[in-house]
Amino acid sequence: MPLSTAGVLSSASTASNRSRSRPRYRTKALSSEVDESLFGAVKPLTRSDSPIVLLRDKHAIRKTLTALGLDHKPESIQLITRDMVRELIIPTKDPSGQSLILSPEEFERIKWASHVLTREELEAREQAFKKEKEAIVDTVTTRKKIMKQKEMVWRNNRKLSDLEEAAKERAQNLLQRANQLRMEQEEELKDMKKIILNAKCHAIRDAQILEKQLIQKELDAEEKRLNQMMEVERQKSVQRQEELDRKRREERIRGRRHIVEQMEKNQEERSLLAEQREQEKEQMLEYMEKLQEEDLRDLEQRHQQKLKMQAEIKRINDETQRQKAELLAQEKLADQMVMEFTKKKMAREAEFEAEQERIRREKEKEIARLRAMQEKAQDYQAEKDALRAKRNQEFADREWRRKEKENAQKKLETEAMLRKSRLEQVAFKEHTLAVQVQRDRDEFERILRAQREQIEKERLEEEKKATGRLQHANELRRQVRENQQKQVQARIATFDEGRRLKEEAQKRHERIEDIKRKKLEELRATGLPEKYCIEAERKANIPVNTSVN
Repeated sequence: MPLSTAGVLSSASTASNRSRSRPRYRTKALSSEVDESLFGAVKPLTRSDSPIVLLRDKHAIRKTLTALGLDHKPESIQLITRDMVRELIIPTKDPSGQSLILSPEEFERIKWASHVLTREELEAREQAFKKEKEAIVDTVTTRKKIMKQKEMVWRNNRKLSDLEEAAKERAQNLLQRANQLRMEQEEELKDMKKIILNAKCHAIRDAQILEKQLIQKELDAEEKRLNQMMEVERQKSVQRQEELDRKRREERIRGRRHIVEQMEKNQEERSLLAEQREQEKEQMLEYMEKLQEEDLRDLEQRHQQKLKMQAEIKRINDETQRQKAELLAQEKLADQMVMEFTKKKMAREAEFEAEQERIRREKEKEIARLRAMQEKAQDYQAEKDALRAKRNQEFADREWRRKEKENAQKKLETEAMLRKSRLEQVAFKEHTLAVQVQRDRDEFERILRAQREQIEKERLEEEKKATGRLQHANELRRQVRENQQKQVQARIATFDEGRRLKEEAQKRHERIEDIKRKKLEELRATGLPEKYCIEAERKANIPVNTSVN
């Protein structure tokens, strides 16, 4: 809808007043986009060179101005830039020929596209999108279920081909076989199998016992026959053993006779050996006598040699005694010579010590003379040192007085400089305190404003939290109601499930009883004696009349 010039002017003045009252421009969005259709095919200008101008339908504006009697006034539009607000006069003719006229629908589309959504609006849009998506998914799921049901109905109603019939029959057989195997895994059927197997085992065991008894009878007869044969064989072996014993006795007699003959022969050989040994013994005695005589002769020779050796030893001892006496005499002579040498040495040492004592006394005299001369020289040097020390002391006193004077002058200058510095510090401190007071006042006002803003913010947050708590409580109540409804539905479902399970258990019991009867019939068909079948039937808790029928 086109706007009037008065409306444009009033809005321009209102915007101008608002812009003057506000100290700065508030940013709506950190980034923005401009629809390129605003500029047609012309390359858009930069933001700093030329702002964007939106023009309404000029024919509609001209008609409005004519109707109001304001067509003599030039058309204007308010332009808001970053730093100022300007009023632009719209020329009656486009001087450049590049202006763009937008229709209201296009303008509304661009305005809607440039709208910046808040977080709440984004969340609402996202929730709406999720709900729409869930609705679509539910619709698709429902449609799939309907299609599957229709397909199942079509599959059940249509006529099957031969291959499909055969496949269906195989599938049914497999299903029956699987059901049969699954039923056989039941505990009752397992017990039934054990009972049937036990009956078969009893029948087999009884048959084995009968067979064992027959075998035992045959074994007894065979053992009796073998015993008779063994008795005959034993008698024959006894006769053979007696014959062997007789032959062994005869053999032992012959052996004893042969041994006696050998003993006599050995006795003769031993007597011959004894005579030979006696002769050898006599020869040995003669040889021993010869050896003894030779030993006596050797002993006499050794005695003579011993006497000679004793005489030689005595001679050697005498010679040794004589040599010892000579050695003693020589030692005495050597001792006398040593004593004389010692006496001479002591005399020489006494003379040397006396000479050394004389030299020491002469040195002491010379040292005393030199010391006296040195003391005399030291007295002269001491006088010179005292004079030099006095002069040095006077020079040091003059230097000390000069330095004291300089120090006093420096102290006065330093005190003056310190007083000046102190005054400057006091002035600077007063200025600093004034600045600090102003800063503290500004900081206090800033903190006060911040606290007020914080209080207002906390109040708004508290209101928001209260609203949130109320919504949360409502949500909890809704969830409690839903949970109660779910519990009721769960109890109903549990009751239905129990009834269904009971029916299934009854059907299962009937199927198991039928299978038991079939197995008993199969057991009878194998030709097992009736007593074992009745015992198995009793253990399986099946009525006898039912099983017989």
